[in-house]
Amino acid sequence: MKTMNFKHLKALWGLVLLVSLSCADLDENPDFTTQDNFFKTAEQLELGVNAVYDGIGYGTQWFNHFYNRYVFESRVGYQVGWEKGPLDFQNGNVNPGDDYINTYWTISYDHINRANSVIQKADELKAEGVPNQALVDRVKAEAMFLRAFYYYNLVRYFDDIPVTTTRTESDQDLPSNENGKQVALELMVSDLTMASEFLPESYDDSNAGRATKWAALSLLVKGYLQAEKWNEARMTAETVVNESGLVLFENFEDTFAVSTENSGARIFEAQVSGGANAGEAQNAHQHFVPGDLPNDQGGVGWHWLNATQAYRAKFDPADKRISGTFVTDYTTTRIGAKSDGELPTVTWSATAPYNLSRFGGMVAADADPDNADDLIFSAAWSAKYTEVGISNATLSEKNTVYIRLADVLLGHSEAANESGTGDAFFGINAVRERAGLPALSGLNKDQLRDAIVNERVLEFGFEAEVYPELKRKSTFGGSPDYLGDYIQEFIDTYSVDRSLSPKDYVLPLPLNEVLGNPNVTQNPLYQ
Repeated sequence: MKTMNFKHLKALWGLVLLVSLSCADLDENPDFTTQDNFFKTAEQLELGVNAVYDGIGYGTQWFNHFYNRYVFESRVGYQVGWEKGPLDFQNGNVNPGDDYINTYWTISYDHINRANSVIQKADELKAEGVPNQALVDRVKAEAMFLRAFYYYNLVRYFDDIPVTTTRTESDQDLPSNENGKQVALELMVSDLTMASEFLPESYDDSNAGRATKWAALSLLVKGYLQAEKWNEARMTAETVVNESGLVLFENFEDTFAVSTENSGARIFEAQVSGGANAGEAQNAHQHFVPGDLPNDQGGVGWHWLNATQAYRAKFDPADKRISGTFVTDYTTTRIGAKSDGELPTVTWSATAPYNLSRFGGMVAADADPDNADDLIFSAAWSAKYTEVGISNATLSEKNTVYIRLADVLLGHSEAANESGTGDAFFGINAVRERAGLPALSGLNKDQLRDAIVNERVLEFGFEAEVYPELKRKSTFGGSPDYLGDYIQEFIDTYSVDRSLSPKDYVLPLPLNEVLGNPNVTQNPLYQ
């Protein structure tokens, strides 16, 4: 069930935040609401943390937190697009002046700054002994979770990042990025450990979407994996699996369905409702929807992203995730209507020629509308965040899922395999069982590592998880080199004018940050 209370509270705080940020540019101290004099109660502090959630959703920018990550994902080459951002990344043309990198960085640090403000103010309210101390504790824990979330996702792409735990108010507060990856991961562990002690296991409907104890522990598993703390990752994953009561949805499609939002194996997600507020509509639908889908069924006449036919062909035909990952049929405007006047549907085929058009491979314009063999689309369209059948593309209701149980299960298998402790087949086989695939057994450590990485690629396609996960498990010129293998396969399969490079394994810090912060050093590969 989706409720609007949380969204409306976020909007109210956005106004307060706008006023307070405007004050920072003035010499005088105007006599109206500011960040410092507004937060006098636990309830007011809750409005502040609501604004920290804004960065994981649509927010106010078309280049938002999750879409920028989709663009970064194109670097692997399993997902491609014709718009400038995806094209640059899939062709290896990435530089510190990139708009998507700059926007992603800005959004992340703006909301880290907000989180720092809430945490500092929570400590002040605790010391003052304001009423409803339990709410102050919970709000502070939410802010700590969100700070860890933003830092974690920065580390995944940029490695050594600047880290600060206090609100940045002047040029004297600018942080350094020396050993930034290690510092960020250590802070993440500390934040999430503490947050998990104060966050509730669940909320009522009016607070759906807030971070729970299980969200904190699940993100902690990912942080431990990033730091290669295998035993800690395994034990934390076991806590989530054994104590949360969460289980995988029997139907993979429910992982992204509107009807199952904020429930079950969906551990943490950004709240979306274009119907309730046009400003809350996520733009993943517009970016992934087939370009020839009729407008009155959710089409917009264009799309920016789709997967390659080669990626689609990696799925076993028996894999039950196919219908929840890809749009398998839809009504097209690309060709004329059938003789009975109805628009035809089209179905993907592994044997279809790959006729790449400006829109990524739609049905051929000269296809026979009465011949099913002609009605084949060769691009792999995402079903995870598109809603075929809605009356307007801006009315998308699908939340953006950031953390789900399958991630914890695969993390458990990885940690158990790398540490040599626990049942390394448990997690991956649970994921495969839901997919309708046979259980694995008898694999050695290297073979199981390969299988876990492959399962992640299939499980998390179109979720902006493949590139950072392949990056995490790879080193340029090393062995194994999962990221390099995928990129090289893309280059070879589609004759891409690009060579595998060490730069493919990390993103550059944005130019504005390097020029504006004397304490930050650019990644050596981009100097």
